Amino acid sequence: MSNFTMSALCRIFTRGLLCGPSSCLSATGPRDFCSGVSRLEGAGSESVRAASAVNLTYDVFDGKVDSTPLVFLHGLFGSKSNFHSIAKSLVQRTGRKVLTVDARNHGKSPHSPVLTYEAMTSDLTHLLGQLHIGKCVLIGHSMGGKVAMTTALSQPNLVEGLVVVDISPSQTSARTNFHAYIQAMKEVKIASNIPRSTARRLAEDQLRKIVKERSVRQFLLTNLEEQNGDYGWRINLEAISNHLEDIMGFPDFNITYEGPTLFLGGSSSAYISSEDYPEIQRLFPSADIQYIPDASHWIHADKPLDFISSIITFLQS
Repeated sequence: MSNFTMSALCRIFTRGLLCGPSSCLSATGPRDFCSGVSRLEGAGSESVRAASAVNLTYDVFDGKVDSTPLVFLHGLFGSKSNFHSIAKSLVQRTGRKVLTVDARNHGKSPHSPVLTYEAMTSDLTHLLGQLHIGKCVLIGHSMGGKVAMTTALSQPNLVEGLVVVDISPSQTSARTNFHAYIQAMKEVKIASNIPRSTARRLAEDQLRKIVKERSVRQFLLTNLEEQNGDYGWRINLEAISNHLEDIMGFPDFNITYEGPTLFLGGSSSAYISSEDYPEIQRLFPSADIQYIPDASHWIHADKPLDFISSIITFLQS
């Protein structure tokens, strides 16, 4: 049976937002083309490998020790830069190499019409193979946490340890505003050849009607980019919209990941609730569940020092 560490500060709300703010080596893994995309009906690695891998972009923060590297996976609407400051601190504190990775359809990674956990796991396992990383510690936030869980369950030999940040292997609450956010982003119109600061202000003004929280608007605006004087979104809004049900869900597994696992929630977030504990225990029998006080869904942004301390404690245990 698992040893669950639960904070009395756990509060169950019904609000939602998947995902999540810094110099390093930026690179892109070689491309691999396979065939087909299938569902993971508990089958494990074969169906993951069936998904066509894309050429992910990643940043490397080199460490001085030979220990297993840490690999960070961001959430929906996020990018590898979300974990740059965390990565730098962990390199200094642990000496380990740290990678931060852009998921497909996010950051500088390629766009694809497919956005499933099987496909994202295929991308990640291909990248690890190209980088000759035989084992890693996966740390995934929200959507990235589900990618990390899918990878650990289907490719357990690749994962020495697993940290899942403010998400569970259950259906994410339907009470989310993602469809509205996506539609609001699609409707943003900005004139060409204007200063970036002006473009950002105009985009925020247009988002404000739907996206009421300033912190969420600021986060979404990290995806605004300029190319040849024209402004647009670097994320693939169409693919995200078409696969939102997949992103909110989780593949079916009838196997377990026996390795050391930490589920790290924010005490002010509803993304890991007591209702999720049985499924966490079923799939991850060695799991420990902890909560960081006064942290929202973006634990690493709200409480970076506590977040880093939790990661280091996990690595030392």
